[in-house]
Amino acid sequence: MQETVLIQEQFRGPPQSGNGGYVGGTFAKFALAGTGEAEITLRAPIPLDVSLAVNKSVDGVTVTHGETLIAAVKRAAYDLQIPEPPSWPEVERAAPSSYSLLKNDNPLFEGRRGFHPICFCCGAEHDDGLGVFAAPVGEQVAAIWKTKTAWADDSGNLPSEFLWTALDCPGQFAYRAQGVITGMLGRITAKVHHQAKAGDAFLITAWPIRVEGKKHFAGSSMFDASGKLVAEATTLRIGTRDE
Repeated sequence: MQETVLIQEQFRGPPQSGNGGYVGGTFAKFALAGTGEAEITLRAPIPLDVSLAVNKSVDGVTVTHGETLIAAVKRAAYDLQIPEPPSWPEVERAAPSSYSLLKNDNPLFEGRRGFHPICFCCGAEHDDGLGVFAAPVGEQVAAIWKTKTAWADDSGNLPSEFLWTALDCPGQFAYRAQGVITGMLGRITAKVHHQAKAGDAFLITAWPIRVEGKKHFAGSSMFDASGKLVAEATTLRIGTRDE
């Protein structure tokens, strides 16, 4: 029987497509048996509330919708240099300046807050979003992510795809802090080091890594209250958009 996966409308990024981080974390499970790094390359917008075919081979995993290739998934190793994160008080002071909270930031959403107001990760108008509202802090962007116990899995931990989600949008905000609005997520490579208890608060950081032509690479990380690294990711976005 064909294995399938479905991305519910709740987990959107743009209004008609799945959030790249959530999708990446969901698809990663088909390539990972436990821990490790996985790389997800998104090839097309991710349809919502429809079954997508999961195709496994010796070369990795692909996810398709009819004849359309949605994503390619594979195990991947990488070496991310993570800068010293800002302090929690610094991040709390910066929080009101988050791009998620800007009014009329996207001309497609007149009178609303944020570039993607209903994004599952960074949307301030999502009824049950994660609320990762990153703001500039020095040469990084950062957010205090306050999670909910209602998000817990059977073990009381946050689903791994929620961690992938939280590492997505801050990477775009890292370039926004430099005056650049990048294109949508094209690739995410992430590693979850430790489980994260639902209901706890976490520090999310992100920073630009490099630009290669139209390719914008960013790093992001997640720390618990003790300073332990919980998860990390690199993201790739292609192209820019006008302010």
